[in-house]
Amino acid sequence: MSSWLILVVAGLFEMTWVIGLKYTVGFSRFWPSAFTLIAMALSVWLLGIAVKSLPIGTAYSVWVGIGVLGATVFGVILLKEPLPASRIFFLVLLVVSVVGLKLTTTTTAE
Repeated sequence: MSSWLILVVAGLFEMTWVIGLKYTVGFSRFWPSAFTLIAMALSVWLLGIAVKSLPIGTAYSVWVGIGVLGATVFGVILLKEPLPASRIFFLVLLVVSVVGLKLTTTTTAE
């Protein structure tokens, strides 16, 4: 599996655990907490695999970017958080940055 695909999956798990935090209610609810902790572990583990062949700065930036974008989108959908035009503007900048990092980065031999 390519490092980029692993990184995207890691970012999806990051987005999952960030949203999961809200449902743990301060880690006072068992199942949401367990699910969130598992998603955290998988996210970091997959990030670790991806950085074997991707630059750490690029991988971390893409990982966080996926998490931020996903957390924002699902925060709006699930938690009814506001989405003003200024937030949309900066999310678009984030997507442009993540795509730019992908286009300008080469993988190294594992």
